[in-house]
Amino acid sequence: MEPAEPDFAALGEALVFLDYFKDMPDPRQRGKVMYSLEEVLLLCLLAVLAGAETFVDIARFGETKLDLLRRFRTFLHGTPSHDHLGDILATLDAAQFQRCFVAWVAAVTGAPADVIAIDGKTLRRSAKRDAKAAVHMVSAFAARQRLVLGQVKVADKSNEIVAIPQLLSLLSIEGAIVTIDAMGCQRAIAAQILAQKADYVLALKGNQGSLREDVELFAAEQKANGFKDTAISRHHSVDGDHGRIETRTTTVMHDVAWLRDRHDWPGLTSVVMVESMREIGAKCEQETRFYIASLASPADQLGPVIRSHWAVENSLHWIMDMVFRDDDCRVRTDHAPANFTTLKHMALNLIRKAPGKDSLRLKRKVAAWDDDFLASLLAA
Repeated sequence: MEPAEPDFAALGEALVFLDYFKDMPDPRQRGKVMYSLEEVLLLCLLAVLAGAETFVDIARFGETKLDLLRRFRTFLHGTPSHDHLGDILATLDAAQFQRCFVAWVAAVTGAPADVIAIDGKTLRRSAKRDAKAAVHMVSAFAARQRLVLGQVKVADKSNEIVAIPQLLSLLSIEGAIVTIDAMGCQRAIAAQILAQKADYVLALKGNQGSLREDVELFAAEQKANGFKDTAISRHHSVDGDHGRIETRTTTVMHDVAWLRDRHDWPGLTSVVMVESMREIGAKCEQETRFYIASLASPADQLGPVIRSHWAVENSLHWIMDMVFRDDDCRVRTDHAPANFTTLKHMALNLIRKAPGKDSLRLKRKVAAWDDDFLASLLAA
């Protein structure tokens, strides 16, 4: 007996995300396709929302939750085996999959991101035994909304300097402030951000040797004479948490036209110096960090922008490791690691938008226990 046709009209809102993947190229031979790409993506996303971490997990979820799945699609032939799932995810074009993801996120986030933090993360167990390097993904994270905006896989024998422009080109960043660590402190990247009508705040370290040296010398000289020869703004803040007290002084130096001209750096408008002191018991640590920015904003505005960059570490990378077990994932074949990461980012965004005060970990558990809650996440 064939399964009853699901009420697509009633479930349409929950399946809006599939509209953004309908043009996804399917590399399989049309005459041999038993499971539509829509069914595969729906199965994988629901399974990951409910705690699946491997293709074996997803296949077992499909077997045990077939009635739930048929509330959304027919699944006439049931669900694929774990080997079949792995083959499908391995052959799907990762770049196209990521473009579909970016379009979906842009539609559901509503208000544009204020600060977009860009950072990379290595999928540690994705390396094969033949010494092929582990997959490295670069992600864009909306710091205020705490949503993943997009991601790209760093090509083999390449690095983030090449991947970041590719990621930026996928995103609509007009009016946003893009923050990147020192790896992304490159003239071409700064110029691209400006061309896309956004601003930048870039960490400055040794990879920009002479620029860093000039900034550090300029800051030291001005600090020694009380900043009498340059226009500045300053902001002080003190935070205490878990027995740690951190005092930060953010100084923005605004007279940097000479520095922009000397280094031919596009859009450089200010230099930011952040001096921090951490006190943990009797131990005291001091650190000075430098940033360059295309903004003329005062210190009390640029300081929080710089701090918000760490959201990509605390609210994305750490969550992916601790809640989605990213570093334990052994998916390794072809495009499968990148595509599986995109699925986890989709799941993270949906769980984040779901109502309630439960932790992300607990929401995933409830999704595994309660079919109605799991279904509701698709419309979150």
